[in-house]
Formats: sequence, C-alpha cells, structure tokens
Amino acid sequence: MQMTREQLIDLLEGRSEFEKFQVEAQDLPEIPSAPAMRPPPDTGIEPYAGEWTAAQAAHLLRRTTFGVSKDQIKLAVANGMEWTVDKLLEEIALPEPPVVFNDAADSPALGETWITEPYDLINFPAQIGHRTNSLSAWTLGLMLEGQMNIREKMTLFWHNHFATEIQVVNDPKFAYQYITTLRENATGNFRELAKLMTVDPMMLRYLNGHDNSVESPNENYARELLELFTIGKGPQVAEGDYTNYTEQDVLAFSKILTGWRARGYRDRVGQEVDSVFVRSRHDESDKTLSHRFGNNVISNGGDLEYRNAIDVIFQKAECARFIMRKLYRWFVYYDINDAEEMQVIEPLAQLLVDHDYNLKEVLRTLLMSEHFYDPLNCGCIIKSPIDFVTNLFNQFEIEIDKERVNRYYQVWLTIFRYTTLIQQQYFQPPSVAGWSAYYQAPGYQRTWTNGVTLPYRILFTDIMSLVGFTQNGLAIQIDFLKLLEGYEDAISTQNMIRESVEFVCPKAMEDNQIDFLQAALLPGLPDFVWTEEYVAYLDDPDNEELRASVDNKLRIFFRTLLLHPEYHLS
Repeated sequence: MQMTREQLIDLLEGRSEFEKFQVEAQDLPEIPSAPAMRPPPDTGIEPYAGEWTAAQAAHLLRRTTFGVSKDQIKLAVANGMEWTVDKLLEEIALPEPPVVFNDAADSPALGETWITEPYDLINFPAQIGHRTNSLSAWTLGLMLEGQMNIREKMTLFWHNHFATEIQVVNDPKFAYQYITTLRENATGNFRELAKLMTVDPMMLRYLNGHDNSVESPNENYARELLELFTIGKGPQVAEGDYTNYTEQDVLAFSKILTGWRARGYRDRVGQEVDSVFVRSRHDESDKTLSHRFGNNVISNGGDLEYRNAIDVIFQKAECARFIMRKLYRWFVYYDINDAEEMQVIEPLAQLLVDHDYNLKEVLRTLLMSEHFYDPLNCGCIIKSPIDFVTNLFNQFEIEIDKERVNRYYQVWLTIFRYTTLIQQQYFQPPSVAGWSAYYQAPGYQRTWTNGVTLPYRILFTDIMSLVGFTQNGLAIQIDFLKLLEGYEDAISTQNMIRESVEFVCPKAMEDNQIDFLQAALLPGLPDFVWTEEYVAYLDDPDNEELRASVDNKLRIFFRTLLLHPEYHLS
C-alpha cells in the first residue's frame, strides 16, 4: 500500500511522548544555508597529496554511493584512498532480478522473477502495475544494500543521461532490460553504451525509433542523440546550425536509424524482449552529414549503419567534453567556470579520448584528484531526493528483514514512494533531458529544496529520527544506541555531539550550532547529566527505564541535528 501524506502525519503525531523535548524548526539559530555559488577552486586533476582522514573518506563515499556507514568510513581510512577508489570501481556481480511479492497479483509463484514471463489477457492491467511496483521496490532495495561500490550511483547517472519514462512506455519488462543495460555498462565504454541505447527496446519505444521507417523518417531519437546523448548543441551560429551539428545532421541521422523495431512489447505469448532490424524499413540511400562532420557520407550499412554513424560522432572531441561536464556536475559541483573547464574538464576529456571512451580510468583520476578533495568542493552539493532518503537508511544502518518477501518489498516500495513525494521518481524523470537539477541554470541542484519539498524532507527526518514507521507489521526505526557503539567517545557530551556532527554532516558547524544541539540533548541541564545517564545505561543495558531515558534524549538530539541545512548537503 502507498503511504499517504495523512498517514505520514499520523505517524509523526504519534511522537507525543517526546513533546516536552521538542524544538521547532523556526527556533533554530542563525546557520549557514547551502551556498548558491562556491568560490572557484584553484586545483586540477593532479593526484591528491593531502591528508587522508575520515573527512576525505566520507566525502568520497558520500559522492559515489547512496550513503556511508561509520564502519565503511573507518575501513576506507584504514586502507587508504587508492584502495577505496579501487573498491568503488570494482566489477561486481549483477543482482538477482526483481520478483513477485504478491501471490495474488501475478502468474509466477511468490518470490519468483517475472522478467521473462508473458502477460496474460485477464490480469494484464494488474500485472503491469504489480511488476512496475516490483521493479521500483527492487531498484530502491539495490540502493539500500549499502555497498562500497559506484555502480548504482553510475546507473542512476546514466538513467538521467539516457532518460526514458516508464509511464510513457508502460512495460516494466522493457524498463528492466533498459536499466540492466545501464547497470552492466555503468563504468564501461561511453561510445558503446550510446550504441546500445540507440537500439534498446525501451528507447526505441520512448523516442519513436520503433516507428522510424524509410517511408516516414522520425527525427525524435536522432535529435536527442545529438543534442542530449553525445555531443550537445553548442551556441547557435546560424539558422539550423548549432556549432556542433546542424539540422541537416538531424535529418541524416533519422534516416540512418530507420528500420529498427522493438519486439516483445506487452507480450502475451512468450516473445523475448529485444530489438530487430527490418531491412525493408531501412533507408538504403547515402546520407551526407553537414560541414560540422566534415561532410562525411554514411553509405548503406544495414544493421551496422547506426554503429558506423555513431563512430563518426565520437570522432569529435566535443563528445568527451560534453560527457565530462555532466559527470562533473554529478560528482563535484553544478557550476563550471573557465578555470575548471581548462584545469579539469579538458584534461579529463583528453584522458577519455586516450582510453577510447572507456570511463573507468577517467573516474579513477577524478576521484583521486586534488580538485575532488579541494575543501571548496566538499559539502557544496544539495542531496537529490533519492540521495536524501537512501543516505539516511544506509548512514544509520537501518535494518530491514530480508527474509520475508512480501514485507521486504512493501517496505522498499513505501520508501520508493517517499522519493516520489519529494520530486525524484526513479524510472520517471520529467523529460528526455532528465531531472532539471542537473542541467537547468541558474538553479541547478538548488531546485531540489523548495516550498513543497522542504517540509516533506523535514517530515521524513522527523519521522525516522523520532518514531520510525511500521509497514505490514514490520517496524523500521533507527537504533541510535547501536550507532553510539561505534563512536570513539560517546560518554563525553561534547565529544559525542561533535562526532555526531562530523558523521552526519559534510560541513563543520559553528559554535552556536553546537550549543543549540547540546540544548536539544540536555534542555537546561549541565553536561554531566548525559555522561552520568549514558554510563549508567552502559553498566545496566537491560534496565528499560535507563534505556528509554537515553534513547529519548538521542532521538531529540538527532531530530534537531537533521533539521539543519548542513544535513541536506553532500
């Protein structure tokens, strides 16, 4: 079931036992908000030579995964930057596919996968809905596994780059194959991925490639291939001439791409989901590209013609610059000035060309560079809604029962739907351009927090820090007492507060903020009260009264900490 806004508020209202400890958001002290612009760093891609502490390790893991635990930070610090980056870029096995989680909703058995199962005529609408929910829940679950690996972050990057919308195509089997292709090639070859996406069944359906024929060329995919997926427009210099390509090229590519069809759409007979080339639908004439591509002539190449044409696009150095700017905005910062263009984008783009568009070495260089660890690049990105929700679960290591399929997927689905509530739904970017936070100047990622989403973000952290929630009888809650077991010093009031801030936030807090947090932990009480109560609890952990007292204080403290703008930053 979907958790409604009213149900969430009802959950929040259930925290009455904490009311005497509450602090309201409007009572927060004057604190720095997320910077609109950060000063330009004067660093490049030379190897980072500074100190390697928990701060640098946490920065790396926050940017490359969907949340980092204290144990992962310690592991990264102990093994060093090079080991950690190697671990992030390590090839790992593909996950088991999504499964049926409601035995009344689909034809495969409970716990069995549906990815190759045909739809049946009677239950077709219900099966589409169930499999879409299963795919959504499964995808969220992969991000909650908390692996020290970049693959899921890169899969979302490519989904934003080669964007499709599941509500447009409306076949979860197509969406599963599409996202699996992105996952398989997450740190692979950009040029080859562009070729795979060009004939991907989901993409063929989404951008009308399925309907593109010699009799009726369709320009939709050809235009996006050039404008959004490979080289970008560039400034317009004349009518129909965009610096990097022209309208002549759009028309030529639409003809080059004719003949491809998607098979298995909403299949009821067991047809495999794939794409097929139909020669009779293909334009076999010579296609002449514009002066932007050296007036190159693409001769009839049958089912290989699109690959030959994409190779021509990738001969242009701007392809490498184009994708590096997008990767920079994803991992470093949304604004790119002239100095960063010369000191970071250009050399990384050249490195990408030198490695024949294979990404792994480029990512390694970026993630081990002086520029990446420049203090000005730390804590300057506003978390996306997906990051915001998954980070909390992974950071605080919230346990979810993985043995009970029904409850497991229903919990995942509830969490997935909350990301939708705060305006980022996986498999449903708002357009083929992806989410506007990654391309729309001047706001970029500042658009994630607005008058609609910010109250829901606060509601989410309030619920999770104070009471958690229960779904289908399964309680989901942060165990703050368990968290403190991993602290260097949780007995000292000041040390516990500062270690919590360092763990939760990417930016240091001012002294008045620390004082405010202490007032939330110990309203009107001296420091030693925390020390005495916590030591007493450690000496007698089975004492329910002591446990409740310490736990209540921690919940109010963390609720207040997560209200701060710094928590929204990465």
